Amino acid sequence: MSDATSSAPPERATAPRREGVFAHWPNRITAIRFVGALALFTLLAITGPRVELGTVGDPWMGACFALFVFVAATDWLDGHLARKHGHVTAFGRIADPFVDKILVLGTLVLLAAFDWARPYLPAWVVVAVLAREFLVTGIRGYAEAEGYEFGADRFGKIKLIVQCIAIGALLGLVGLPWPQVLVGPVEIIAHASVWATLVASVGSGANYVFKAARLFGAPR
Repeated sequence: MSDATSSAPPERATAPRREGVFAHWPNRITAIRFVGALALFTLLAITGPRVELGTVGDPWMGACFALFVFVAATDWLDGHLARKHGHVTAFGRIADPFVDKILVLGTLVLLAAFDWARPYLPAWVVVAVLAREFLVTGIRGYAEAEGYEFGADRFGKIKLIVQCIAIGALLGLVGLPWPQVLVGPVEIIAHASVWATLVASVGSGANYVFKAARLFGAPR
């Protein structure tokens, strides 16, 4: 008589279930930030052209200001949660800085197209900021293709903060109901922050160039 257990089919090993890209909150927050940036661009494109120079307290531009602040301020949240809970992913490492660049560069380009913003944000300043981003992206891509580590440094993070301050100042200038006595000081802040953005962008780009020159010139 044959053993009953010998005829039973072998149990199949259960493969571990793969988690999706958005299984955890850090990547979900990054996706929400990207959607928020697209919503900001849409609202700016619709409402921005009708704003006149000298406008203060426009409710739609106030909504743009609030949306920009929300998307920019939550930049730290996805990275914090990813590091805290061990959910750092390749998607997050790529998508998080991508959303930052889309938010800042897209908003700057749109603002430079509006008549009311041109006295504060000349188009050539935006071109300089874009040129810096293309240059650093090209250097980083080449370095990583050659096997070097070429991550962001503190100067790049300072540059991003200064850019966000400049955009917030421009949107807040026309979107918030400032008392007349404060309009002048806010305009000064807007001018100063835009020039600070130019200096920070050029300085950060030069720092990356020098860093790359040292890296490529050193023996491996």
